[in-house]
Amino acid sequence: MTADMRIKILVAAGVLVMSMLTAFAGSDAQPDKLAAPEEFAAIADPAARSAALFTELGKVLTHPRCVNCHPASDRPRQGDLSRLHQPPVTRGADGFGLPAMRCPICHQQANFGLVPGNPKWHLAPREMAWEGKTLAEICTQLKDRERNGGRSVEELVDHIGVDDLVGWAWAPGPGRRPAPGTQKQAGALVAAWVETGAACPK
Repeated sequence: MTADMRIKILVAAGVLVMSMLTAFAGSDAQPDKLAAPEEFAAIADPAARSAALFTELGKVLTHPRCVNCHPASDRPRQGDLSRLHQPPVTRGADGFGLPAMRCPICHQQANFGLVPGNPKWHLAPREMAWEGKTLAEICTQLKDRERNGGRSVEELVDHIGVDDLVGWAWAPGPGRRPAPGTQKQAGALVAAWVETGAACPK
């Protein structure tokens, strides 16, 4: 291979890498942010505005930080790629794992190195599974007291906007991307969604 050919290959590889980095940065910019409720004020129809607010909140609800703990099976997922949990743990009767491998054995009071932590660490109940569901399905599920932990839509404001276990999604420790925006911003979106009638996207 001639020196000229080597240079052409290196230049082509450099262009490819730069274009990939640019595309990654561009696609990553907006998903990490949350629009404020006021940014939806121009939508005159309350139901359409409500659905748009929930769609924005969907950036959080469908993020791995949330979906990993709302799995479709009895196995939690982990990491940004939502791999099956290792070691291979399972839900158990109460969502805190099997007797020999309870969640708090590894998941302590706070993040420790690569192990996430919160004293209430556990899987969401089976009826609260979001994995593999559309945003419209998650919305309908969140409004159903039989599938949302018995909460009214008004109680979801505090659950999403204040609860410290939910808040871990924005402070997940090293090696994990936090959920978009902040917990306070997510709570504001839920409140605005409720105030506008809690409509679901189609």
